[in-house]
Amino acid sequence: MARRVHQPLEDQEFDFILGMSPGPVLAYFTGTWPKAALACRAMDVLVGELAQEYGTRLTAVRTDITRCPGPTRRFGVTGAPTVVLVKDGGAVASQAGPMTREEFRAFLDAHL
Repeated sequence: MARRVHQPLEDQEFDFILGMSPGPVLAYFTGTWPKAALACRAMDVLVGELAQEYGTRLTAVRTDITRCPGPTRRFGVTGAPTVVLVKDGGAVASQAGPMTREEFRAFLDAHL
């Protein structure tokens, strides 16, 4: 994944990144269990590319559901992959399941 995507290893690190980000945060929730892994790997590449493309307009955070259960519960994530756009600490939009590049751009553009 691109360097612009943060990968917190625990809840406190996720919350720190959320609190220090100057603008919207794209929280991308992933899973490693077999049913989710394939879709998540495909989305990893896309999230990294879009994080580079959108640059300073957003901060991207790749979050493993099992490592960061607090944010997973807080944002109502029940499966992976799921993306949640967070502004001022609250979720403004979310989308579960894999997306195409065009769908992902439309999701971001509608809410940024």
